[in-house]
Amino acid sequence: MSLTFYFAPMSTASITEAVLAELDIPFDLVTLNISAGDTKQPEFLKINPNGRVPAIVHEGVAIWESSAITMYLGEVFGVVRNLYPALGSQRGEAMKWIVWSNVTLAEAASRLFASLPPEEQGDAATNAPEASAPEMKDQTIAERAKADLRACLSILNGGLEERPFLIGEYSLADTHIQGIVGWIGSLGVDVQSFPHVAAWLDRCYARPAIAKLMASYS
Repeated sequence: MSLTFYFAPMSTASITEAVLAELDIPFDLVTLNISAGDTKQPEFLKINPNGRVPAIVHEGVAIWESSAITMYLGEVFGVVRNLYPALGSQRGEAMKWIVWSNVTLAEAASRLFASLPPEEQGDAATNAPEASAPEMKDQTIAERAKADLRACLSILNGGLEERPFLIGEYSLADTHIQGIVGWIGSLGVDVQSFPHVAAWLDRCYARPAIAKLMASYS
C-alpha cells in the first residue's frame, strides 16, 4: 500500500490526521509550511491545484478536500475496522454529517474566524485566504457567524439527543466533526451550552487515538 499524507500544522489537515490516527494505518507524512508558500509550489499544485491541505495520494491517485478524504479512507480502510458503515442507509447517514460539517458548519466557523482580530482567533484551523483580510474584521459579520454556528450546533445537538455518537456507534463521521467543533470552541463559541454536543465531544476526546493525538499537541 502506498499512502502519502500532505499536512500542515494548525490547519484543516488536523481532521485527516485524526482520521488516520483512528484507522492506525501506515502512511508517509509530508509536512508543509503554508506561511512559507509550500502549498503554492508547482510540485504540490500538481497534487492539489487549489493549493491547500489536506491532501492524500493513495496508490498514485490524489484526493483532496477533507470530507472526501474521510469518506474515501472510511470506505477503503474503515469498514473492516468497524469505523465506517458498509454500503446502505448508515453509510448515507455518515456521509450526510461529514458533508454537512464541511459545507455548513465549517463555512460559518470560517466566517467567524475571518472576522476576529488575531488575538481572538484561537487555534487556526483554516486555509482560507480571507482569514487575514482587514475588511472582514467586522462585529456585524462576527455576530451573524456566531448566530449561524449556534443554529448548526443546535442541529448537531438534536442529532445526538438519543445517541452517544452520530450514527449510533462511533465512526469516522465523529472523528471528522469533532475536530471542527473543537475549533469552534477555541473561537469563543459556547459549545458547553449544547449538552448533547458537549457530552459527545468528551466521548470523542476519550478515544485512545484522539487522546494520544491531542496529548502530542501539548
